[in-house]
Amino acid sequence: MTSSLEIEYSVDAKSVVDEDDISPVEEVRLTVSNHDDTTLPVWTFRMWFLGLFSCCLLSFLNTFFMYRSEPLQVTMISIQVASLPVGKFLARVLPTTKFRIPGFGNREFTLNPGPFNVKEHVLISIFANAGAAFGGGTAYAIGIVNIIRAFYHRKISFLASWILVITTQVLGYGWAGIMRKFVVEPAQMWWPSSLVQVSLFRAMHEKDSSRMSRGKFFLIALVCSFSWYVFPGYLFPTLSAISFVCWAFPNSVTAQQIGSGMRGIGIGSFALDWSVIASFLGSPLVTPFFALVNIFVGFALFMYIVLPIAYWGLNLYNAKNFPIFSSHLYNYKGEQYNVSGIVNDKFEIDMSGYEQQGHVNMSVFFSLTYGIGFAAIISTLSHVAVFNGKEICAQLRASFKGKEDIHTRLMKKYKNIPDWWFYLLLVLTLLLSLAMCIFLKHEIQMPWWGLIFAAGIALAFTLPVSIITATTNQTPGLNIITEYVMGYILPGKPIANVCFKTYGYISMTQAVSFLNDFKLGHYMKIPPRSMFVVQGIGTVIAGTVNLAVAWWLLTTVENICQDNLLPPNSPWTCPGDRVFFDASVIWGLVGPKRIFGPLGNYSALNWFFLGGALGPVVVWLFHKAFPNKKWIPLINLPVLFGATAVMPPATSVNFNCWLLIGVVFNYYVFKYRKGWWQRYNYVLSAALDAGLAFMGVLLYFTLTMQDIGISWWGADGEHCHLASCPTAKGIVADGCPLY
Repeated sequence: MTSSLEIEYSVDAKSVVDEDDISPVEEVRLTVSNHDDTTLPVWTFRMWFLGLFSCCLLSFLNTFFMYRSEPLQVTMISIQVASLPVGKFLARVLPTTKFRIPGFGNREFTLNPGPFNVKEHVLISIFANAGAAFGGGTAYAIGIVNIIRAFYHRKISFLASWILVITTQVLGYGWAGIMRKFVVEPAQMWWPSSLVQVSLFRAMHEKDSSRMSRGKFFLIALVCSFSWYVFPGYLFPTLSAISFVCWAFPNSVTAQQIGSGMRGIGIGSFALDWSVIASFLGSPLVTPFFALVNIFVGFALFMYIVLPIAYWGLNLYNAKNFPIFSSHLYNYKGEQYNVSGIVNDKFEIDMSGYEQQGHVNMSVFFSLTYGIGFAAIISTLSHVAVFNGKEICAQLRASFKGKEDIHTRLMKKYKNIPDWWFYLLLVLTLLLSLAMCIFLKHEIQMPWWGLIFAAGIALAFTLPVSIITATTNQTPGLNIITEYVMGYILPGKPIANVCFKTYGYISMTQAVSFLNDFKLGHYMKIPPRSMFVVQGIGTVIAGTVNLAVAWWLLTTVENICQDNLLPPNSPWTCPGDRVFFDASVIWGLVGPKRIFGPLGNYSALNWFFLGGALGPVVVWLFHKAFPNKKWIPLINLPVLFGATAVMPPATSVNFNCWLLIGVVFNYYVFKYRKGWWQRYNYVLSAALDAGLAFMGVLLYFTLTMQDIGISWWGADGEHCHLASCPTAKGIVADGCPLY
């Protein structure tokens, strides 16, 4: 009896199904195979070695780059592409000798059970996806550790940090597994994003005997990306933000506000740096042209029309007292708000200090992005209700009443996961989280009832959000809702607020990601228990590596995240954590009542909630009134509103480059060179990510850690130092002219 380090296998031969026995969803019929070879080995040495290595590597790289000004996210696709040639190489060189392990009876094992197969490849990619926090880059709770240590300059123990990171990542898995029968097994719950991965797996495992194979192309592109990044990454950093308008008008505040890609509107600004292009928004090579158009319209409306009118035309919220583009918080004089001055010894708001400094103020850009964020989350629910409501209800009814499709029947050949596994995981995670809230409350502030409340919110939203994602590929977020609720219930406690947000928002997000990956495994016929084990182990390992790397950087990089204390060309500005910190001040420390409520300056922004709710209804009514106008239903307000959701920390130069590259590859190349696009597009994206990541790490360990730098014009950043100047009369700012 031969095994390949598996605990799950089936002795059935390759199943062949009747051609009429197909999925009821057309997209699935066109993409997913109706056949399954149950003899393929799954738990192989190759899978474990490459999977664990990929998980650790992506966890390290994504955490490392998270702190940098252009925080590149290395995604699952990079490993998906790179692991194929490595897996085939291991299949050629590993010994095929069989051996026995004491305690396993007569079962024989081998390091090399045969050719590298697609099921091993899928599980390696799932490991990698866990290492990339299922698209999030790093575990969300790492942001809590960062703001406590780098922004508030307080202490949190490694133990409390680890429990916080792991439990927020794993908690949602408990109830997600129980919901598989509703959103994974039914054919009508088809999860569109999974089909992209299925298509890529199938394409990569076809025989490739051409002169320029995908593997060879990947290697060439990787070497080019690796070699090029030494210029923007070290020798010529100005290539990361080329702003000709600033160079042409070195003494004009207005011109630099218009031309700066990092601190302004960014007209004419661009970059020759893949980290700028792919950070924040992801790779433009994998974004459909339809989404690119919606994002461009949303970005252009906001940056080129709304923001200039609000700043120069209306002076909205005293906009000219502050920089036009900034994620910092200010007092009424235009000075950066002294947050430490309103925090007492108990890590709560000091009302006397707050009354002395006055209201918290934001740049008009930052305040409007909050309003648009309000509209985006509500418009997603409204859009799905009016455009997809009937379809979702029909699919949900069919999923309960309809017969099993071919893929669900094929999966019946594998042992299912007992429900008690999920119940046990849920109970253990909850108990560990409760122990932290009770015994380590002085570090995380959140009371035990806050954990129960947050988990209840996440549980209540998981099924409806999963159904929306599975049928429309849109995932509403709960971050604003959770921090708004906790801000009213328990104001004055910043860390309690972000902990509540993380448990309420990320637990649901992780649950949806868990179910999405399970659907990918469903389509690729991966044994369910293998999926569960890989996702669980990968998540724990990834969270641990995330925290270890974060702890190392927070203790070794001087003044990390303090952009006012760092050298001009330092990459360690932590743009994402700056926004996370501001959110903890706005929603937690000061509280929404004193900012967006009757006691604050920005209560009018709450009208964006109503606008977000009504906007899709108006579009839908126009669509019904003018059914022949095919472009009307293509207006996707959630995408339009969400276009600038990553601003801040994203800047205009990120959007400029991202949109340009996206249009080139996903319109022109896709339309006129479709064969090339189909063969090499995703491979090129993965190679550019990988080459940049490896050179970035190499530069850090060989030069940055040794404090070896260069000083010349091309290493001094964007050269738009006046772009962040206020323009109101009497407002004083260092290095800025006085009006």
